[in-house]
Amino acid sequence: MDEQLRIILKIIVSVSIFGLLVFVFVKNYIRNKINHLVKEEKDKKLK
Repeated sequence: MDEQLRIILKIIVSVSIFGLLVFVFVKNYIRNKINHLVKEEKDKKLK
């Protein structure tokens, strides 16, 4: 029972860390994409 609990905890921690990394990368990608689109829109309005 103790070994099963340890394996379950390892799986939960691994999935949590992976999910956090994916979330951070996606958040940064979306932020950069939005900033790029906003900059393009401002450039269009200036012309």
